[in-house]
Order: sequence, then structure tokens, then C-alpha cells
Amino acid sequence: MSKNEESSNQKITVNQLEPGMYVLSVRTKGKSVNVKSEGYISSKENIQKLIKAGITHLTVDPSRQKKAEKTDKILPEIKGKIAPTKAKKSTNGISLDQEMTKASKLYDDAKSLQHKILNSLTEHKTINVLEAKESTDAIVDSIFRNQDALACMTRLRIKDEYLVEHSLNVSILMTLFAKHLAFDREIIENLALGAFLHDIGKVLVPPEILHKPGKLTPQEYEVMKSHVDLGLEVLKESPDLPELVIEVVQQHHERLDGKGYPKQLTEQQISQVGRMIAIVDSYDAMTAERVYKVGMHPIKAFKILMKDAPDSYDNTLVEQFVNCLGIYPIGTLVKLTSGKLGLISRLNKSQPLLPFVRVFYNTRLNQAIAMEELDLSQTKHKDQIDCCIKPGEFNINLLRFFKAAFHN
Repeated sequence: MSKNEESSNQKITVNQLEPGMYVLSVRTKGKSVNVKSEGYISSKENIQKLIKAGITHLTVDPSRQKKAEKTDKILPEIKGKIAPTKAKKSTNGISLDQEMTKASKLYDDAKSLQHKILNSLTEHKTINVLEAKESTDAIVDSIFRNQDALACMTRLRIKDEYLVEHSLNVSILMTLFAKHLAFDREIIENLALGAFLHDIGKVLVPPEILHKPGKLTPQEYEVMKSHVDLGLEVLKESPDLPELVIEVVQQHHERLDGKGYPKQLTEQQISQVGRMIAIVDSYDAMTAERVYKVGMHPIKAFKILMKDAPDSYDNTLVEQFVNCLGIYPIGTLVKLTSGKLGLISRLNKSQPLLPFVRVFYNTRLNQAIAMEELDLSQTKHKDQIDCCIKPGEFNINLLRFFKAAFHN
């Protein structure tokens, strides 16, 4: 940071803090401490959390202050001691670019298999579980080589392939989540398979209900809810399936307050796995593009999950899930304050609001620019994320730029 930049910063007391201010550092009882990242204060609730954490003074950057209602960034919640965490490297040292070609083929192959499974169910009411396991085991392998590659793939949506892509994305996200929680490899493989199969019963729901664009009537909703039991009936034909696979299918719509289905299980009756799949399934459904519904940005989906916890979702697991994916998940399209557009290419675990972004377009010039990856935590860039955006907002073919950013 230059002397000019330092001189423009302002030291204030916590009582002077307002929503929309950009916090650089904090002090507690005369002692300076590190925060997980710089970031905006988005609400008065965040200020109260800082006060409860013992924060007395802060350094803010007045030049970055904006109206709170335009701030969609999240200053990470502070609990007890505030300390940075080190970003993890890929287990096998394989880069995102190296894994992306394999991950792209895996994703396409898994989608084809989903189509095959759904067609088989429609015609014969049976499925080949072994084929599904081979596909999800390959997904787990890819995630252990470099998890960011398949994480990127989940951000690409085709509106008329929701059922196929949703099941596949939930399998990928469940694998990422279980790996983040340090589950054993065998358990992760079972969870990936269960997530891959969690919605198979939907293909047995009448299409006029399954694909209805408007709100379902109470009677139609009861029919829709039957997809869980229909899926379980199909899986009974494969008696050697691990119990965890069945559990994922069985509990993905149960909620902690007992208002889920099909069994209206309560908090004590829902397993950790059931709580996890509920979060993952809901998140992917909220962020999905549908023919009749625009997918919401990840940040908005995170906020809804947080708002509905602890009534519907496990509060601790929701926090872990956000931490796992990052405030701006890999593959998310963002606009920087400079006007450049880019895709999140790497997370920054120690500074979640300052990830790596591969920029490819300048909105101020309305033209493509040379591809480059920016590490927003490096002060030389003097750039930050302004907001998440939709490709349609700038008439961008995201798939084409995605391939240019990660495949070539």
C-alpha cells in the first residue's frame, strides 16, 4: 500500500461504523488483530457482531464506501479469535487447467448416463446402479485431483436439462462438501452416488406436474412429493446398495422443524448426511436456470439458507457449506469495479472477498480483452468485485468464454 493510499484511510471507533463502509483492519482493546478478509459492512447486524467480538476501533477506506443497499458482499462472520487461514493446494498438485479437460468430459459423460438412467426408468422401471457408481467414483477421483474443475462445471446451466444437471451438480457439490468435512473416501463415494440418484423418482411423476411452469396446486404438490418414495422403490431392486445411499435419497427433503417430507422427520431423527443433502439440494435448486425461472446468484442462495437456519437447515453445516464453496464460488461470473468481467478461477481462503478472477471483457469498452488472471488480494491490481452478474445482462455467451478461460 502506498503512502497516499495509507493517508486516505480513516481510523474510526466501532460506534462510528455504518453499513456500506469498507473495513481494512480492526483493533480490540488496544490490540490489532487480523480479519479473515477486508470487506464491506452490509448491515447493522454485522456491526453488532463486531461489537460482541470485542472490536473497538477500525480502519476504513472512505473512497470505497457505497450505499449499503448496493453492497452484496459479505464480511465474514466473526467468532472469537480472528485469524487468517492458509489456502490449501491441490492434493496431487494438478492445476485447474490440467484437470479441466478431463472434468469437462466426465461431466458430459455423466449427463449422458443420467439421460440413459431416466429413459431406462421410464421404460423398464429399473436402473443400472453399477454404471452410476462408476460415473460417481470418477467424479470423486477428479475432485481429489483438483476440486475446482468440476466445481466450475456446476456453474454452467442449460435451461431445458434441469433434472439431469441438477442431480449431477448435487453429486459434485455433495462430494465437495464431504471432502471439506474430511469424511473417509469410501463414505464420500457413497454420498456422491446417493446424491446422483436422489431425484430419480421424479421421472415417474406425471410430466404435466413435473414440468408445470406455475405454482403447483395442493393436490399436485402431494403427487410431486411422492418422488422420494418412488425413487426408494426403484432402489429396492438393488439390495446391495450401502445404507448411506438410501439415506441420502430418503432424507433430502426432510427439514429440522419437521415440516419436510415424506416422513416429517424432526431434528433428532435426521442424520448428518440428511442435513447435508438438504442444504446441497436446496442450494443447487435455487441457483439453477429453469425455462420458467431465472437462477439466483450464489450469495443470495447462501443468505436464504442462513435465514432458514436453524429452523429448516443445520446452522453449523450451512456455515461450513458456504466456507466450502467460497462466498464467490468457482466459475461465478462477476463484474469488477474497473468494469472488467471475469470468472472466479480460484478461491482465496484467507481473504474470501478477494479471489482470483480470469477477466475477458471490458464493459466500459463493450469489447473482449486479452484473457488474464488477477489475484485481487494483490494491491497492485487496485480492483475488487463489484457484483455477481448474469451473462444475459451483457449479452455474453458464457459457455464460449468459459471454454476460452479454462479449456484452452
